[in-house]
Amino acid sequence: MKNALILSLASCLLIFSCSPVKEEFGTEISTDASQILKGKAVFEDQCSTCHNFNEDAIGPNLSGVTRQVETSWIRQFIRNPQQLFDAKDQRALELLAKFKTPMPGFAHLSEDVEAILSYLHTFETLPLEISGDTTSNLIPEKVVDSGVRLELEFFAQLPPSDTVPPLAKMTKMEPIPGTDRLMINDQRIGIYELVNQQPILFLNILENRPAMVSKPGWATGVGSFAFHPEFETNGLFYTAHTEPGGTKPSDFGYTDSLAVFMQWVLIEWKAEDPKAKTFKGTDREILRIDNSTQAHGMQELAFNPNSKKGDPDYGLLYIGYGDGGTAEKRFAGISNHQGAGIYSSILRIDPAGKDGKNGKYGIPKNNPFAGEQGKAGEIVAYGFRNPNRLFWDREGQLFATDIGQHSIEEINKIEPGKFYGWPVREGTFRINPYGSFRALYPLGEDDAITGVTYPLIQLEHDETVAVIGGYFIPSGVLNGKFVFGDIPSGRLFFADLSQAIPVVQTWGVIFEGKEVSMKSLVNHDRVDLKFGIDGKGNVFIMSKTEGKVYRLKLD
Repeated sequence: MKNALILSLASCLLIFSCSPVKEEFGTEISTDASQILKGKAVFEDQCSTCHNFNEDAIGPNLSGVTRQVETSWIRQFIRNPQQLFDAKDQRALELLAKFKTPMPGFAHLSEDVEAILSYLHTFETLPLEISGDTTSNLIPEKVVDSGVRLELEFFAQLPPSDTVPPLAKMTKMEPIPGTDRLMINDQRIGIYELVNQQPILFLNILENRPAMVSKPGWATGVGSFAFHPEFETNGLFYTAHTEPGGTKPSDFGYTDSLAVFMQWVLIEWKAEDPKAKTFKGTDREILRIDNSTQAHGMQELAFNPNSKKGDPDYGLLYIGYGDGGTAEKRFAGISNHQGAGIYSSILRIDPAGKDGKNGKYGIPKNNPFAGEQGKAGEIVAYGFRNPNRLFWDREGQLFATDIGQHSIEEINKIEPGKFYGWPVREGTFRINPYGSFRALYPLGEDDAITGVTYPLIQLEHDETVAVIGGYFIPSGVLNGKFVFGDIPSGRLFFADLSQAIPVVQTWGVIFEGKEVSMKSLVNHDRVDLKFGIDGKGNVFIMSKTEGKVYRLKLD
C-alpha cells in the first residue's frame, strides 16, 4: 500500500528515547556537499512519499535518525530489512509493530544509500513523540475467523521480471469479455495471455513505450488494463502506465509549486487480428495526468461487465484515480477538488467520443457532473485516497476498495455524484489534512451537512493495512460472498455486500493437503496479494513475491 522505502527508521528513536545517548552516531557519514545534494534528490525521488522531517507519515519522521542509531544498522535496514526481521532484531520488530507493514529491501540503491545517509545527517533535530495519538482502537469490534478453509491449487507462473522479490508484478488477471482468453499483466513488462496455464507475451508495453518506468516500484509501471466488451470484433483494449514527470504535456495537472514526479498515461490499442496471440496493430494516447508521487494514480481500468449493448453504461471506460500523493505533500486542496480537478475520483469516459478536455475522448451525458460549470464532467464519484479496485455485483451495483492513510481501510458502495470524504475524512472519522494524519476525531453532531457518503465496510489497521478488492464467489460455501484481502500480509476476508451492514469474517486456505498462511505459501513476509477471475467465474489468488497464481477449488 504504501511506499515505505526506507521503512520506519526513526521510530527506533522513540523506542530507545528513555536511555541516555552514550555514543555519537554518524561520525563516519560523508558531509560532502555534492553527496548531500545527490542524497536529497534520491530521497525526494524514492522516499518522500512516505517520510518527512516533521512528523510520522506512512513511515516515520526521519529527522535526526542518523544521530541516534548506528549507521551500520540503518544501512543494513535499507538494503535488507527482511534479514533483520528474520533475526528477531528488536528495533526492526518494534518498527514493524508500529507501522504494521514491512518494507521491501532496496539493495539496488547501492551507493545511493551512502548519499541518502549524508542527506539525512543534515537534520539534527530529534523527533519528539506526539502524545494523544488517536489512531488506535478506533473500531473496538474485531474481525472473527469464519472457520472456512478453501483449497488452493497451483495454476500458473509468470516469468521473473527481476532477480529479487517481487519476481513478477501482476496486479490484475481477467478474461477478454465473452471469451475464455485469460489475460494478466506484469507491471514491468506488459500483458500476458495464459494459454494452457502457460504465459505468452501478448503485448510488450515497455518495448512500445520506452519512456515507461516501473521504478521505484509499488504502483508504477503497467497499473491496469481493460478489454472493450466488443474486442472480438473491434480489437480495442486499454492500458494505464507511468512515465517520468514532464515526458509530455499533460491533460490534467495542478499548481506549479508542487513538482510532477510521474505521469499516468492511458493508451487505446487496436489489434489488427483480435484472435492473434501476439498484438500487432495501432495505438493512440487518450489521456495524460500529472502525479506528484509514484503512488495513488491510475490504478484501475474497467468496463461494467453487466452492461449490454444499448444500455447507457455500455462501452464506457471507468478509471480509478487516487490523490496522487498530493495530500501527503500538504496540497490537500488538489484532492479536495478545488477547481475542476479529477484527482481522488472514479472517472467514466467514452473512448469513442471527442468532447473531452483534449478532444481524444468523450464525456458521457449521464455522468453526474457532465456540463456543470466548475466541475470535471469525467467524474462519477469523488473523495477517495486510492480507489485501487472497482467491481460490480450480480445486480450491477458498483463498489470500490479504497486504501487509507494511517488508520482505516474502506469498501465503498458507489453512487453517482457522491463525495466519499478524502482528504477530510478517513472512514467515519474526521481528519485534518493540514495537521497530523495520525490524529482522527469523532464526527460532529452536524456532520450530515457536509454531505459525506461513508463506507459500507471500514476496517482498522490492526486488521488490514492495505485493502485489495477481489471478486464474488460463484459457488460453494462462500457462494455470493465478496472475497478481499490485505496486500502485505495476505490476510483473507469475505462479506455479504448485499447486507446494509455487512459482517466481515476471515477465511483461510489449504494447499497440498495442509492449512497454510499466505506468507508461508509464498515464502516471504510480504505477500503482495492480488486476485483474479476467469471467464467461467473461477477466482484466483496471486502473489507478486514469487509471481505465482493459485486457483480456488470451490466445489
